Amino acid sequence: MSDQALHAPARQTLAEKIIARAAGHSRVMAGEIVTCNVDLAMIHDSGGPRRVKPMLERLGVKVWDPAKIVLVSDHYVPAVDAQSAAILKLTRDWARDQEIEKFYDQQGICHVVLPERGHLAPGMFVVGGDSHSPTGGAYGAYMFGVGATDMAGVLATGKTWIKVPETILLRWHGSLGEGVTAKDMMLKLCATLGMDGGDYQAIEYSGATLAGLSMQERMTLSNMAAELGAQTGLIAPDEVTARAITDAGGDPGDWENWSGDEDATYRAIHDFDAAELPPQIAAPHSPANAGSVEDVEKVAVDQCYIGACTGAKLVDLHAAARVLKGRKVASTTRLMIAPASTRTTAAAASDGSLAALTEAGAILLPSGCGACAGYGAGVLAEGEVCMASTARNFKGRMGSRESLVYLGSPFSVAATAVMGHIADPRPLLAEGSEL
Repeated sequence: MSDQALHAPARQTLAEKIIARAAGHSRVMAGEIVTCNVDLAMIHDSGGPRRVKPMLERLGVKVWDPAKIVLVSDHYVPAVDAQSAAILKLTRDWARDQEIEKFYDQQGICHVVLPERGHLAPGMFVVGGDSHSPTGGAYGAYMFGVGATDMAGVLATGKTWIKVPETILLRWHGSLGEGVTAKDMMLKLCATLGMDGGDYQAIEYSGATLAGLSMQERMTLSNMAAELGAQTGLIAPDEVTARAITDAGGDPGDWENWSGDEDATYRAIHDFDAAELPPQIAAPHSPANAGSVEDVEKVAVDQCYIGACTGAKLVDLHAAARVLKGRKVASTTRLMIAPASTRTTAAAASDGSLAALTEAGAILLPSGCGACAGYGAGVLAEGEVCMASTARNFKGRMGSRESLVYLGSPFSVAATAVMGHIADPRPLLAEGSEL
Protein backbone atom coordinates (compact mmCIF):
# COMPACT_ATOMS: atom_id res chain seq x y z
CA MET A 1 0.00 0.00 0.00
CA SER A 2 1.37 3.44 -0.92
CA ASP A 3 2.08 6.16 1.65
CA GLN A 4 -0.61 8.24 -0.06
CA ALA A 5 -3.22 5.51 0.51
CA LEU A 6 -2.11 5.05 4.11
CA HIS A 7 -2.62 8.73 4.91
CA ALA A 8 -5.74 9.31 2.82
CA PRO A 9 -8.66 10.55 4.94
CA ALA A 10 -11.42 8.03 5.55
CA ARG A 11 -14.40 8.60 3.31
CA GLN A 12 -17.47 9.84 5.14
CA THR A 13 -21.22 9.39 5.06
CA LEU A 14 -23.53 12.39 4.86
CA ALA A 15 -24.41 11.94 8.54
CA GLU A 16 -20.74 11.99 9.54
CA LYS A 17 -20.07 15.12 7.50
CA ILE A 18 -22.93 17.08 9.08
CA ILE A 19 -22.05 15.99 12.61
CA ALA A 20 -18.37 16.80 12.06
CA ARG A 21 -19.25 20.35 11.02
CA ALA A 22 -21.55 20.81 14.01
CA ALA A 23 -18.85 19.47 16.35
CA GLY A 24 -16.13 21.67 14.83
CA HIS A 25 -14.12 18.65 13.73
CA SER A 26 -12.59 17.86 10.36
CA ARG A 27 -14.09 14.39 10.58
CA VAL A 28 -15.80 12.05 13.01
CA MET A 29 -16.09 8.29 13.26
CA ALA A 30 -19.08 6.06 14.00
CA GLY A 31 -19.28 5.31 17.71
CA GLU A 32 -17.49 8.51 18.72
CA ILE A 33 -19.28 10.78 21.21
CA VAL A 34 -19.06 14.48 20.37
CA THR A 35 -20.62 17.75 21.50
CA CYS A 36 -22.36 19.65 18.72
CA ASN A 37 -23.52 23.23 18.26
CA VAL A 38 -27.22 23.26 17.44
CA ASP A 39 -28.21 25.31 14.39
CA LEU A 40 -31.92 25.22 15.16
CA ALA A 41 -34.21 23.85 17.86
CA MET A 42 -37.87 23.10 17.16
CA ILE A 43 -40.47 22.60 19.90
CA HIS A 44 -44.26 22.42 20.05
CA ASP A 45 -47.03 23.07 22.55
CA SER A 46 -47.22 19.52 23.87
CA GLY A 47 -43.58 18.81 24.72
CA GLY A 48 -42.29 22.39 24.67
CA PRO A 49 -42.91 25.31 27.05
CA ARG A 50 -45.10 23.43 29.51
CA ARG A 51 -42.24 20.92 29.98
CA VAL A 52 -39.08 23.03 29.58
CA LYS A 53 -40.24 26.27 31.23
CA PRO A 54 -39.97 24.91 34.81
CA MET A 55 -36.55 23.42 34.06
CA LEU A 56 -35.14 26.64 32.67
CA GLU A 57 -36.57 28.57 35.62
CA ARG A 58 -34.86 26.23 38.08
CA LEU A 59 -31.61 26.80 36.21
CA GLY A 60 -32.21 30.54 36.25
CA VAL A 61 -31.61 30.94 32.52
CA LYS A 62 -33.43 32.03 29.39
CA VAL A 63 -33.03 30.43 25.97
CA TRP A 64 -29.56 30.69 24.51
CA ASP A 65 -30.63 32.32 21.22
CA PRO A 66 -34.29 33.16 20.45
CA ALA A 67 -33.47 33.50 16.74
CA LYS A 68 -32.52 29.82 16.58
CA ILE A 69 -35.76 28.49 18.07
CA VAL A 70 -38.93 27.61 16.18
CA LEU A 71 -42.05 27.12 18.29
CA VAL A 72 -45.24 25.67 16.83
CA SER A 73 -48.59 25.07 18.49
CA ASP A 74 -50.05 22.01 16.75
CA HIS A 75 -51.12 19.36 19.27
CA TYR A 76 -53.81 21.09 21.38
CA VAL A 77 -55.21 23.18 18.53
CA PRO A 78 -57.81 24.44 18.50
CA ALA A 79 -58.53 24.26 22.21
CA VAL A 80 -61.44 21.94 22.98
CA ASP A 81 -61.49 22.36 26.76
CA ALA A 82 -60.09 24.56 29.51
CA GLN A 83 -56.99 22.40 29.96
CA SER A 84 -55.92 22.61 26.32
CA ALA A 85 -56.69 26.34 26.30
CA ALA A 86 -54.41 26.78 29.31
CA ILE A 87 -51.59 24.89 27.56
CA LEU A 88 -51.91 27.12 24.52
CA LYS A 89 -51.96 30.27 26.66
CA LEU A 90 -48.81 29.12 28.46
CA THR A 91 -47.17 28.52 25.08
CA ARG A 92 -48.05 32.01 23.83
CA ASP A 93 -46.94 33.68 27.05
CA TRP A 94 -43.62 31.81 27.02
CA ALA A 95 -42.98 32.75 23.38
CA ARG A 96 -43.49 36.41 24.29
CA ASP A 97 -41.35 36.23 27.44
CA GLN A 98 -38.49 34.50 25.60
CA GLU A 99 -38.80 36.86 22.59
CA ILE A 100 -39.22 34.02 20.13
CA GLU A 101 -40.23 35.52 16.80
CA LYS A 102 -40.46 32.22 14.91
CA PHE A 103 -43.66 31.24 16.70
CA TYR A 104 -46.35 29.67 14.52
CA ASP A 105 -49.58 29.54 16.48
CA GLN A 106 -52.16 27.14 14.97
CA GLN A 107 -50.54 27.39 11.55
CA GLY A 108 -50.06 23.65 11.05
CA ILE A 109 -48.03 20.64 12.12
CA CYS A 110 -44.48 21.48 13.15
CA HIS A 111 -42.76 19.06 10.73
CA VAL A 112 -44.56 20.68 7.80
CA VAL A 113 -44.44 24.29 9.00
CA LEU A 114 -40.67 24.17 9.59
CA PRO A 115 -39.64 23.62 5.95
CA GLU A 116 -42.71 25.45 4.63
CA ARG A 117 -41.37 28.65 6.21
CA GLY A 118 -37.82 28.13 4.88
CA HIS A 119 -36.11 27.22 8.15
CA LEU A 120 -34.21 24.14 6.94
CA ALA A 121 -31.14 23.85 4.73
CA PRO A 122 -28.61 21.14 3.83
CA GLY A 123 -25.84 20.58 6.35
CA MET A 124 -27.77 21.93 9.34
CA PHE A 125 -27.72 20.15 12.71
CA VAL A 126 -31.26 20.41 14.09
CA VAL A 127 -32.90 19.11 17.25
CA GLY A 128 -36.66 18.68 17.52
CA GLY A 129 -38.92 18.01 20.46
CA ASP A 130 -40.95 15.34 18.68
CA SER A 131 -40.32 11.79 17.51
CA HIS A 132 -41.04 12.61 13.86
CA SER A 133 -38.32 15.26 13.75
CA PRO A 134 -36.32 13.13 11.25
CA THR A 135 -38.61 14.75 8.63
CA GLY A 136 -35.95 17.46 8.33
CA GLY A 137 -33.59 14.90 6.81
CA ALA A 138 -35.45 15.28 3.50
CA TYR A 139 -33.72 18.65 3.21
CA GLY A 140 -30.24 17.25 3.87
CA ALA A 141 -30.31 18.39 7.51
CA TYR A 142 -29.36 16.09 10.37
CA MET A 143 -32.54 16.39 12.43
CA PHE A 144 -33.61 14.13 15.26
CA GLY A 145 -36.01 14.11 18.19
CA VAL A 146 -35.22 14.42 21.90
CA GLY A 147 -37.22 14.45 25.12
CA ALA A 148 -37.99 17.47 27.27
CA THR A 149 -34.95 17.14 29.56
CA ASP A 150 -32.49 17.01 26.66
CA MET A 151 -34.37 19.84 24.95
CA ALA A 152 -34.06 21.99 28.07
CA GLY A 153 -30.30 21.48 27.90
CA VAL A 154 -30.29 22.51 24.25
CA LEU A 155 -32.38 25.61 24.93
CA ALA A 156 -30.10 26.63 27.79
CA THR A 157 -26.75 26.04 26.08
CA GLY A 158 -27.25 25.74 22.33
CA LYS A 159 -25.38 22.46 22.42
CA THR A 160 -26.02 18.75 22.74
CA TRP A 161 -24.06 15.54 22.62
CA ILE A 162 -24.44 12.76 20.10
CA LYS A 163 -22.96 9.35 19.52
CA VAL A 164 -21.96 9.36 15.86
CA PRO A 165 -24.21 6.77 14.22
CA GLU A 166 -23.49 4.24 11.56
CA THR A 167 -25.50 4.74 8.37
CA ILE A 168 -27.88 2.24 6.80
CA LEU A 169 -28.26 2.92 3.07
CA LEU A 170 -31.68 2.19 1.54
CA ARG A 171 -31.51 2.33 -2.26
CA TRP A 172 -34.66 2.45 -4.38
CA HIS A 173 -34.56 1.71 -8.10
CA GLY A 174 -37.19 2.20 -10.80
CA SER A 175 -40.31 4.34 -10.94
CA LEU A 176 -43.39 4.00 -8.76
CA GLY A 177 -46.53 2.76 -10.46
CA GLU A 178 -49.88 4.50 -10.62
CA GLY A 179 -51.46 4.91 -7.20
CA VAL A 180 -48.23 4.05 -5.35
CA THR A 181 -46.48 6.63 -3.17
CA ALA A 182 -43.68 7.23 -0.71
CA LYS A 183 -46.06 6.04 2.03
CA ASP A 184 -46.20 2.65 0.33
CA MET A 185 -42.41 2.62 0.16
CA MET A 186 -42.22 3.21 3.90
CA LEU A 187 -44.78 0.58 4.80
CA LYS A 188 -42.80 -1.89 2.69
CA LEU A 189 -39.63 -0.92 4.57
CA CYS A 190 -41.37 -1.31 7.93
CA ALA A 191 -42.55 -4.78 6.97
CA THR A 192 -39.14 -5.79 5.59
CA LEU A 193 -36.77 -4.28 8.15
CA GLY A 194 -39.04 -4.14 11.19
CA MET A 195 -39.77 -1.37 13.65
CA ASP A 196 -36.26 -1.59 15.06
CA GLY A 197 -34.50 -2.06 11.72
CA GLY A 198 -32.88 1.36 12.03
CA ASP A 199 -31.39 0.43 15.44
CA TYR A 200 -31.22 4.17 16.31
CA GLN A 201 -28.64 4.71 13.58
CA ALA A 202 -28.84 7.10 10.62
CA ILE A 203 -30.80 5.99 7.58
CA GLU A 204 -29.98 7.46 4.19
CA TYR A 205 -32.30 7.04 1.23
CA SER A 206 -30.87 7.04 -2.28
CA GLY A 207 -31.42 5.70 -5.77
CA ALA A 208 -33.06 6.77 -9.01
CA THR A 209 -36.57 6.53 -7.55
CA LEU A 210 -35.93 9.51 -5.28
CA ALA A 211 -35.11 11.79 -8.20
CA GLY A 212 -38.72 11.45 -9.33
CA LEU A 213 -40.20 12.27 -5.93
CA SER A 214 -41.40 15.71 -4.89
CA MET A 215 -40.04 17.25 -1.70
CA GLN A 216 -43.25 16.46 0.12
CA GLU A 217 -42.96 12.80 -0.86
CA ARG A 218 -39.34 12.79 0.28
CA MET A 219 -40.52 14.23 3.59
CA THR A 220 -42.67 11.13 4.07
CA LEU A 221 -39.59 8.92 3.70
CA SER A 222 -37.58 10.91 6.23
CA ASN A 223 -40.55 11.30 8.58
CA MET A 224 -41.15 7.58 8.85
CA ALA A 225 -37.51 6.79 9.52
CA ALA A 226 -38.82 7.08 13.08
CA GLU A 227 -41.04 4.03 12.43
CA LEU A 228 -37.91 2.11 11.46
CA GLY A 229 -36.35 3.02 14.79
CA ALA A 230 -33.70 5.26 13.21
CA GLN A 231 -32.36 8.47 14.70
CA THR A 232 -32.70 10.36 11.45
CA GLY A 233 -33.58 9.78 7.80
CA LEU A 234 -31.33 11.63 5.39
CA ILE A 235 -31.68 12.39 1.68
CA ALA A 236 -28.78 14.10 -0.08
CA PRO A 237 -29.95 17.44 -1.53
CA ASP A 238 -30.32 18.06 -5.25
CA GLU A 239 -31.80 20.74 -7.50
CA VAL A 240 -35.31 19.82 -6.30
CA THR A 241 -34.23 20.45 -2.71
CA ALA A 242 -32.55 23.74 -3.51
CA ARG A 243 -35.56 25.01 -5.44
CA ALA A 244 -37.97 24.06 -2.66
CA ILE A 245 -35.90 25.89 -0.06
CA THR A 246 -35.61 28.98 -2.25
CA ASP A 247 -39.34 28.96 -2.98
CA ALA A 248 -39.98 28.84 0.79
CA GLY A 249 -37.85 31.95 1.30
CA GLY A 250 -34.84 30.07 2.67
CA ASP A 251 -31.22 29.81 1.57
CA PRO A 252 -30.04 26.38 0.30
CA GLY A 253 -26.42 27.48 0.80
CA ASP A 254 -23.70 25.17 -0.48
CA TRP A 255 -26.12 22.31 -1.05
CA GLU A 256 -23.89 20.68 -3.69
CA ASN A 257 -21.34 19.81 -0.99
CA TRP A 258 -23.68 17.80 1.20
CA SER A 259 -23.60 14.20 0.07
CA GLY A 260 -21.91 11.07 1.28
CA ASP A 261 -18.65 10.00 -0.30
CA GLU A 262 -19.03 7.32 -2.93
CA ASP A 263 -16.87 4.83 -1.06
CA ALA A 264 -18.04 5.66 2.47
CA THR A 265 -18.57 2.79 4.88
CA TYR A 266 -22.16 1.78 5.57
CA ARG A 267 -23.47 -0.54 8.24
CA ALA A 268 -25.76 -2.16 5.69
CA ILE A 269 -27.06 -1.54 2.18
CA HIS A 270 -30.53 -2.66 1.10
CA ASP A 271 -31.93 -2.47 -2.44
CA PHE A 272 -35.62 -2.23 -3.39
CA ASP A 273 -37.51 -2.18 -6.68
CA ALA A 274 -40.10 0.61 -6.78
CA ALA A 275 -41.57 -0.60 -10.07
CA GLU A 276 -42.64 -3.88 -8.47
CA LEU A 277 -44.25 -2.25 -5.43
CA PRO A 278 -48.06 -2.46 -5.14
CA PRO A 279 -50.06 -0.26 -2.74
CA GLN A 280 -49.35 -1.33 0.83
CA ILE A 281 -51.77 -1.66 3.75
CA ALA A 282 -50.64 -2.04 7.37
CA ALA A 283 -52.99 -3.99 9.63
CA PRO A 284 -53.41 -3.17 13.34
CA HIS A 285 -51.43 -2.55 15.49
CA SER A 286 -48.10 -1.81 13.80
CA PRO A 287 -46.78 -0.26 10.56
CA ALA A 288 -44.70 -3.42 10.27
CA ASN A 289 -47.91 -5.43 9.69
CA ALA A 290 -47.86 -4.24 6.09
CA GLY A 291 -48.41 -6.11 2.86
CA SER A 292 -49.87 -5.76 -0.60
CA VAL A 293 -53.43 -4.42 -0.79
CA GLU A 294 -54.16 -7.43 -2.97
CA ASP A 295 -53.63 -9.71 0.02
CA VAL A 296 -55.69 -7.72 2.54
CA GLU A 297 -59.24 -8.70 3.42
CA LYS A 298 -61.85 -6.14 2.36
CA VAL A 299 -62.61 -5.11 5.93
CA ALA A 300 -65.55 -2.71 6.39
CA VAL A 301 -64.36 0.67 7.66
CA ASP A 302 -66.22 3.13 9.88
CA GLN A 303 -63.88 6.08 9.45
CA CYS A 304 -61.24 7.17 6.96
CA TYR A 305 -58.73 9.78 8.09
CA ILE A 306 -56.39 11.83 5.93
CA GLY A 307 -54.24 13.77 8.34
CA ALA A 308 -50.91 14.05 10.16
CA CYS A 309 -47.44 15.21 9.15
CA THR A 310 -47.08 12.03 7.10
CA GLY A 311 -50.34 12.03 5.22
CA ALA A 312 -52.02 15.42 4.76
CA LYS A 313 -49.55 17.57 2.87
CA LEU A 314 -50.67 19.21 -0.37
CA VAL A 315 -49.43 16.29 -2.47
CA ASP A 316 -51.50 13.98 -0.26
CA LEU A 317 -54.67 16.02 -0.70
CA HIS A 318 -54.04 16.02 -4.45
CA ALA A 319 -53.83 12.22 -4.40
CA ALA A 320 -57.07 11.90 -2.46
CA ALA A 321 -58.83 14.38 -4.75
CA ARG A 322 -57.88 12.35 -7.83
CA VAL A 323 -59.77 9.38 -6.40
CA LEU A 324 -62.70 11.31 -4.94
CA LYS A 325 -63.45 13.79 -7.72
CA GLY A 326 -66.90 13.04 -9.10
CA ARG A 327 -67.50 10.30 -6.53
CA LYS A 328 -69.11 10.10 -3.09
CA VAL A 329 -67.95 8.76 0.24
CA ALA A 330 -69.81 5.54 1.03
CA SER A 331 -72.87 5.97 3.26
CA THR A 332 -71.43 3.43 5.69
CA THR A 333 -68.27 5.38 6.43
CA ARG A 334 -67.09 8.91 7.13
CA LEU A 335 -64.04 10.69 5.76
CA MET A 336 -62.17 13.21 7.94
CA ILE A 337 -59.49 15.44 6.42
CA ALA A 338 -57.14 17.57 8.53
CA PRO A 339 -54.71 19.40 6.20
CA ALA A 340 -51.15 19.50 7.53
CA SER A 341 -51.00 23.31 7.55
CA THR A 342 -53.13 26.35 6.94
CA ARG A 343 -51.07 27.04 3.83
CA THR A 344 -51.95 23.55 2.62
CA THR A 345 -55.63 24.31 3.13
CA ALA A 346 -55.32 27.58 1.21
CA ALA A 347 -53.45 25.96 -1.68
CA ALA A 348 -55.96 23.10 -1.90
CA ALA A 349 -58.80 25.61 -1.91
CA SER A 350 -57.12 27.61 -4.64
CA ASP A 351 -56.46 24.68 -6.98
CA GLY A 352 -59.88 23.04 -6.56
CA SER A 353 -58.72 20.01 -4.58
CA LEU A 354 -60.60 21.04 -1.46
CA ALA A 355 -63.83 21.39 -3.40
CA ALA A 356 -63.39 17.90 -4.88
CA LEU A 357 -62.88 16.48 -1.41
CA THR A 358 -65.75 18.24 0.34
CA GLU A 359 -68.18 17.69 -2.55
CA ALA A 360 -67.45 13.98 -2.19
CA GLY A 361 -68.54 14.22 1.44
CA ALA A 362 -65.27 14.73 3.30
CA ILE A 363 -65.47 16.55 6.64
CA LEU A 364 -62.82 19.25 6.94
CA LEU A 365 -60.98 19.48 10.27
CA PRO A 366 -58.53 22.14 11.55
CA SER A 367 -54.82 21.83 10.78
CA GLY A 368 -52.95 20.14 13.58
CA CYS A 369 -51.94 16.76 14.96
CA GLY A 370 -55.54 16.02 15.91
CA ALA A 371 -56.80 12.46 15.82
CA CYS A 372 -53.44 11.06 14.71
CA ALA A 373 -52.17 11.54 18.25
CA GLY A 374 -55.56 11.07 19.94
CA TYR A 375 -56.25 14.80 20.39
CA GLY A 376 -59.44 16.68 19.57
CA ALA A 377 -61.87 15.81 16.80
CA GLY A 378 -61.84 12.53 14.93
CA VAL A 379 -60.86 10.06 17.66
CA LEU A 380 -62.29 6.54 17.52
CA ALA A 381 -64.85 4.76 19.69
CA GLU A 382 -64.62 1.22 20.99
CA GLY A 383 -64.96 -1.32 18.19
CA GLU A 384 -64.58 1.19 15.35
CA VAL A 385 -62.35 0.47 12.35
CA CYS A 386 -60.34 3.25 10.73
CA MET A 387 -58.21 3.55 7.61
CA ALA A 388 -55.67 6.35 8.02
CA SER A 389 -52.83 8.05 6.17
CA THR A 390 -50.96 8.56 9.45
CA ALA A 391 -47.57 7.06 10.32
CA ARG A 392 -48.66 4.93 13.29
CA ASN A 393 -51.49 2.60 14.15
CA PHE A 394 -50.47 1.56 17.66
CA LYS A 395 -53.18 0.23 19.94
CA GLY A 396 -55.23 3.09 21.38
CA ARG A 397 -53.28 5.85 19.62
CA MET A 398 -56.30 7.30 17.81
CA GLY A 399 -58.82 6.83 20.61
CA SER A 400 -60.23 3.71 22.20
CA ARG A 401 -57.82 0.84 22.79
CA GLU A 402 -60.53 -1.38 21.37
CA SER A 403 -60.51 0.39 17.99
CA LEU A 404 -58.64 -0.94 14.94
CA VAL A 405 -56.52 1.27 12.67
CA TYR A 406 -55.20 0.31 9.24
CA LEU A 407 -52.61 2.43 7.43
CA GLY A 408 -52.30 3.29 3.76
CA SER A 409 -51.46 6.07 1.35
CA PRO A 410 -53.92 8.92 0.71
CA PHE A 411 -54.81 7.13 -2.54
CA SER A 412 -55.74 4.00 -0.59
CA VAL A 413 -57.58 5.91 2.15
CA ALA A 414 -59.66 7.78 -0.43
CA ALA A 415 -60.46 4.56 -2.32
CA THR A 416 -61.52 2.95 0.95
CA ALA A 417 -63.78 5.91 1.72
CA VAL A 418 -65.52 5.48 -1.63
CA MET A 419 -65.93 1.72 -1.37
CA GLY A 420 -66.70 1.54 2.35
CA HIS A 421 -64.10 -1.18 2.82
CA ILE A 422 -60.34 -1.46 2.40
CA ALA A 423 -59.76 -0.99 -1.32
CA ASP A 424 -57.09 -0.85 -4.00
CA PRO A 425 -57.01 2.68 -5.47
CA ARG A 426 -55.73 1.59 -8.88
CA PRO A 427 -59.08 0.51 -10.41
CA LEU A 428 -60.68 3.82 -9.40
CA LEU A 429 -57.74 5.78 -10.78
CA ALA A 430 -58.02 3.84 -14.05
CA GLU A 431 -61.75 4.59 -14.27
CA GLY A 432 -61.06 8.24 -13.52
CA SER A 433 -58.54 8.49 -16.33
CA GLU A 434 -61.20 7.32 -18.78
CA LEU A 435 -63.92 9.78 -17.66
